[in-house]
Amino acid sequence: MTGFVGAVVEAWDELRIHRLRVLLALIGVAAAVAAITGVTAAVQMLSQAFQEQGDRDVGRQVTVSVDAWPRGEQSAAPAALQAEYARVLERYDISWASRDWRTQVPFRFPDGTRPADVRAVDPDLGTMQRVQVTEGRWFVDVDVESLAPQLVVNRAFLDRLGVADLSEPVTVQLGDVAPVRSTVVGVVENRWSGPDYPAEAYVLYDQLVRWYTPDATPTYGQPAPTLSLWVPPEIVDELMPRLQSEVAAAVPGWDVSTWDNRSTGTAMLDGATRWVVLGVGAFALLLGGLGLVNIALVTVRYRIREIGIRRSFGATSGRIFVGVLLESVVATVVAGLVGVVVAVAVVKNIPADTLFGGLQDRPPFPVSAALVGMACATAVGALAGILPATVAVRVKVIDAIRY
Repeated sequence: MTGFVGAVVEAWDELRIHRLRVLLALIGVAAAVAAITGVTAAVQMLSQAFQEQGDRDVGRQVTVSVDAWPRGEQSAAPAALQAEYARVLERYDISWASRDWRTQVPFRFPDGTRPADVRAVDPDLGTMQRVQVTEGRWFVDVDVESLAPQLVVNRAFLDRLGVADLSEPVTVQLGDVAPVRSTVVGVVENRWSGPDYPAEAYVLYDQLVRWYTPDATPTYGQPAPTLSLWVPPEIVDELMPRLQSEVAAAVPGWDVSTWDNRSTGTAMLDGATRWVVLGVGAFALLLGGLGLVNIALVTVRYRIREIGIRRSFGATSGRIFVGVLLESVVATVVAGLVGVVVAVAVVKNIPADTLFGGLQDRPPFPVSAALVGMACATAVGALAGILPATVAVRVKVIDAIRY
């Protein structure tokens, strides 16, 4: 161990003596390591962004959904299905669940009563599908007992009301036959831009049933609300068939099906693109290593007398080999450390929330990215030092002294 530390110290002293010769090569190595480390970290953040987008579309991994349709007039009452849904949550101790029913509900806009697309949900859906409220807030549990419906609407809905923001209380009448005044508590952005984007709104399912009953009861051929459950991945395969059989037994005359979102998982960064970007960084690292090889060969040629004198005083071939090799390794390790620090500083300060499309859970800088960068730098240093070290070992003592 002492010999190794001594060799490292000796290599560092040699680098200080020849620092101008290796500086440019090490700048290239540091830049390449920064690129490789930064790309590895960026890939992880981009993967997280794709993951979150998938969560917004189909729910977090793993979301299990239960669908049910009444087969005819003799089917069990929808109330029995809702009661079974409640028992399912209690029976399996499900912490995150939401009913989800899509329909159209008339609202009284300034230009008249018009239907709008509505999703009747429970408060948990906001977390399960990462609903991003840009103004106001999402539903909370106490909203279920509110004396009037509350809405979370999209920007197009707000525009149709002729309202710019929620700086003042915003209300709209829900329904046509017996309208009820509802309050807008939150705003989400339109999913895409365009002047003809439809007005959409979220409302709590229990409030929609309470205040707008004519269309809230499923009839023959019309599906009931989907029950979505966010559950641990390890119980999905066992849970799904049990849910299907238990719900079907509780509501005779209904067709019941279950499905999960594992097959519609998130789209990850294309592997070819990632390898191309990493390949460019590796090529730059290789060029820096070749420059270091050339400089090390020139340095060894000027040190032939020194090497011969050391050999005459008993320095073994192994000690000479390791000493010259470590000069390249120590140099690239220092350059790699600088590159990793630069990459961390850059990645930590990029606007990831904007760059990656509203990233909510920004992942920490991956330790694996720093380890990959340092491993690449060390490997290039070792490869760059092998040839000069071999040349140094082959120097004959008598020739070196006469040089």
